[in-house]
Formats: sequence, C-alpha cells, structure tokens
Amino acid sequence: MDDSEIFDVAIVGYGPVGAALAILLGQRGHRVVVLERYTEPYPLPRAVHYDHEVARILQSCGIAERCATIVEPAEVYEFQNADGKALVRFGRRGNGPSGWPQSSMFSQPELEAVLFASVDEIPRIEVRRGWAVADLADDGEHVVVRSATGSVRARYVVGCDGANSTVRSLTGITLEDQAFFYDWLVVDVVFNEPRVFDPLNVQICDPARPTTAVSGGPGRRRWEFMALPGESIEFLNEEATAWRLLERFDARPENARLEKHAVYRFQARWVEEWRRGRVLLAGDAAHQTPPFAGQGLCSGLRDAANLAWKLDLVLRDLAPDALLDAYGLERGPSMRAVIQLAIDMGKLICVADPDEAAARDAAFMAADDGGLTDIPAFPPIAQGVILAGSPNAGELFIQAEVEAGGRRTRFDDAVGAGWRLVTLAEPALDPDLAEWFATIGGAAVAFGCGHQSLRDVDGTYRAWFADHGVEAALQRPDFSLFGTATRAADAPALVRSLRAALRSA
Repeated sequence: MDDSEIFDVAIVGYGPVGAALAILLGQRGHRVVVLERYTEPYPLPRAVHYDHEVARILQSCGIAERCATIVEPAEVYEFQNADGKALVRFGRRGNGPSGWPQSSMFSQPELEAVLFASVDEIPRIEVRRGWAVADLADDGEHVVVRSATGSVRARYVVGCDGANSTVRSLTGITLEDQAFFYDWLVVDVVFNEPRVFDPLNVQICDPARPTTAVSGGPGRRRWEFMALPGESIEFLNEEATAWRLLERFDARPENARLEKHAVYRFQARWVEEWRRGRVLLAGDAAHQTPPFAGQGLCSGLRDAANLAWKLDLVLRDLAPDALLDAYGLERGPSMRAVIQLAIDMGKLICVADPDEAAARDAAFMAADDGGLTDIPAFPPIAQGVILAGSPNAGELFIQAEVEAGGRRTRFDDAVGAGWRLVTLAEPALDPDLAEWFATIGGAAVAFGCGHQSLRDVDGTYRAWFADHGVEAALQRPDFSLFGTATRAADAPALVRSLRAALRSA
C-alpha cells in the first residue's frame, strides 16, 4: 500500500466514537480514513445509555431520527435499598436542555449500524477493516500509520481504539489510575414476550449483592451484579451463575434468552496528555469511567464533537495547530468531573457491609421528599476557546422547538449545527466580520426579527435570555457557549472576540 496518498485525518478504531468523528469531519469535506483491526462489527451489547446532549450530537451527525427508532427513553434513575424502597430518584420529566429525552437506552450494535450506514453515505470517508496498527511515525507534518498490510499517511491521527489503545501505547501517553475498581458480572437478556419494568432503570443498593437493572434498548434488559468479597471471577462468569442471579427477577431460560454474560472490571482512569504532536486520543483511549453515571459512551461522543470543529479549522488553515491544545484543556477537567461523579455514585452502590448500608439508607430516607433530583450538572468549560469573563461562557446552550417557514422543528434542524450567533434582535455584523464568520461556518440567527427570522414556539429562548440577563449568545459547534452579551447591539463584539481567539490560539 502506498502511503504517498495523504488523508486529512486517520482515525484508529471504528466504534461509535470513531464513527461519529468520521461523520463530523466528512460532513465538513475532509478526507478521512478509518482503520479498524477487526473485520466485522462486534455483535453483542456494550454501552446502553446516552443523554440529551449526546442525542443532540447524533442529531448533528444527521442520524437522530434514525436513532429514535432504536432507543427507549428513560426519565427516572432510581436508587433502592434492599427492601425495594426508593432512596433517591434522579431525572426529570420531559426533554433535557438539548431538546431530547434526558436519557435514552439502546443496544450498541444497533446504534453502530446507524452510524456505519451514515459513514457509508459520505464519499470522502474510507473504512479499512482488518487493519491492525503496528507503528506510528510523526514527522512534524504528517503521521505515517503502519500495519502488517501496509501504511497510511495523514495530517493528523486520532486514537479511538478503546481502553487497550494501541495508539496511546505507541505514543507513550499514560493513564492516571484513580484506584477505584470493582468486578461486576454484566448480563444482557432478551425476553420472549414484551415486559414492562417500573422503574425502568434502577440501582438496587443491597449489601447482599449490589445490582443494576436497566433497559438495554427496546425489548432488551441489562442486569449487572457486583462480585462479592472472596467470590471468584471464574464462578461469576459461568452461565449457570447468571441464570441463578436472574431468578429473583423472573428471568429464566423458559421465558428469556441470554444474549451476553461477561465479567468486567469497572475502572476510573484518565490521561493528562490528550495529544502528542499530530496524534490525539478520544473516547476510552483517553478515559475510562465506572458506569454508574451512564457517561462512558457519552464522554467519548463529547470528545468527538469537541475535536471535530477544532480539526476542521486547523485543516482549513483558519486557525493555527495550537488550537488543538485547547481540546485537552477543555475536555480534561470535564472528564475528571464525570469520573468523580461516577466514583461518588459507585461508593453509594458498591457497599457490601450491612451496617454501612443501613447508615447510608437512613441518611437518604431522612432527606427524601419523594420528588426527582437532577443529576448534577457537569462543570462548564473554564479554559480554552471561550470568552473569559463573559456570563455563561463554557456552559451548554439550549435547544428547543422553533418555527421556520411555517414548519415547527428543532432549532438545529432549522438553522444547522455550527457557530451560531443567537439574538433577540437583528445583529448588525459589518460585511468584513460577516464574511469571516461565514468562512468558519458561522450564521446569525434572530428571533422575531424580519421575514426570515425564527419564531420561539413556546418561549423557551426568550425565557432563557431573560433568566440569564442577556440578549445575545454565541454557540460553538459542540453546543457550548463561547460567550454572551447583555445587549443585542453588542453581539458583533462577540464575533470579533471569537476571531481574535482563533487567530491567537
């Protein structure tokens, strides 16, 4: 194979993160090659949850409606004690801030099939299966990726190749282990007849056997059983053990099929170095989180959304290579907060001592008001491509229904994803500034101003602007805010600040 052919980006690993990154780059016109060691997709379930923000990322990939047919929305995540009494109920009714259900449950092979079909529709993406990376050589202008079957040359390489990442190993980047790990048996079941579970997603905080029971997507159910002290992994991994543990849930060989059972070690680890030269990491290659907050896949897709627009601007010479340093600067603190949340939730769940569990239960039940508790928001971006000192900079911006041209739809479907200057009055960008903004994929969007403006269908945007005391918001392509302005007349200043930030990155 001749490596004289130069790709813009080589992505190593063809799971959901690699596929989403390929789509986001391919949509922007870049030549992408995806290198995957396995010849066929993995056929069994793994990840089962994504949240409202990730649904919006999938929407930006153009596949949200296709995904809607393979997911089961979940509003409540309930923690119960050994007697089945609720300790705390996380969640919210209706859609999350990104305009999609707070949580969606799915089967990973079905999600991957949707992503792969979208990849196949983009001519500038090439997928090479059966391609195990053996070596990387970064010469400062390109990276040569070698395997036993040939080599590929690309301007940048992104390792999306999982927890045992070859790319991470070859670059010498190390994982920081947080010394929080437990072995759990993960069991995926398909029932012969439809069955309703209420609550849909539950953590059973029983010291006799901490257990997770959640949807695995329509028609599927997942259970996770913690290994007890002194219990061998070999015993826990037997099919007979899985069926024995499922008996209390009325899941038996007579009424259900065991789709998968495997013991996993839930770990908490992250990299401090997200790039080395022209090689970057994303997804499980960069971080691994315990599953208790349901943020493993979500975190990887946030990586893809954050990295894609930065690579786009650098590849099009609209920003210097140093812009890519902001990737780890932005994602690192957020990822550490996600993992810490999962650890904190895990410490509540993974209690095998009866006295400790009783004290935990008493504290929760004393504070329980019977309502829903919001899952703690992840911290906003504090450093990177944001306007320092601007109110709400780095926070996730909302998406709601709008009316455009007489048609009701979600905001992104009406105006597209990208840099969006959203205002309550027509912003006056001078021609030079408007032209520059357009080169980076920017567009100004005004509510209720002029014949081409959008209508705020249910007042969500006007309420958001009023609550935050601003009239203009500049949204990044990954839906975080670059900054806000108290007056719509100051909106052009936001765009000028963005131009300065990108040029000086």
